[in-house]
Amino acid sequence: MSKASCDGCGRTVTVSGGIANLWSFGTDAGTVGTAMTLELEDGTSHLLCYPCIEAVPDHPTTEDIERLEQVDGETSRLGAL
Repeated sequence: MSKASCDGCGRTVTVSGGIANLWSFGTDAGTVGTAMTLELEDGTSHLLCYPCIEAVPDHPTTEDIERLEQVDGETSRLGAL
């Protein structure tokens, strides 16, 4: 697994994939990583932690991603513009 930062709130996240997860045999049920890349309708893509994914609306825009902020280790929210 590699480490990166969330494009929304900046927290450190782990990204599943590559050789590190090759032999997991499904025991993790896909829960090893703490982030996913979200591709928006405008063609941009953003690496977001799960709390940030939960905080954005159903059809997020780049502005929604820029407004994300970390509240604590478990929660993110959309900040004011």
